[in-house]
Amino acid sequence: MRIWKNILIVLCFILLWAHFSRAGADLLAWVSLAFPLLLFVRQPWSAWTLRIALVIGGVEWLRALIGLVSERRAAGEDWLRLAAILVAVALVTFLAARVVLIPPVSQESETAG
Repeated sequence: MRIWKNILIVLCFILLWAHFSRAGADLLAWVSLAFPLLLFVRQPWSAWTLRIALVIGGVEWLRALIGLVSERRAAGEDWLRLAAILVAVALVTFLAARVVLIPPVSQESETAG
């Protein structure tokens, strides 16, 4: 089951990479591709970082939805399919943020402090 969750997370970051790359935001595109590397770090901070990045990514999809739909509507073009796709991608990205596994804190670190 973990492999499917990781595939979903990686897929979301690949979609964000494509989105930022198409928009000409190369730095954000490459950062989006680097985030899945945190899946190899088994620390609570890495899982929280992934979760926050995915939530920000979902918000970015909603921001893009608002901007692109308003452009299409102003031009008198069809916008419903675009809206459905972007809402679906945003929801999947939020779902990926929800399924990020946060490793439990070990007993040693609790007693060390």
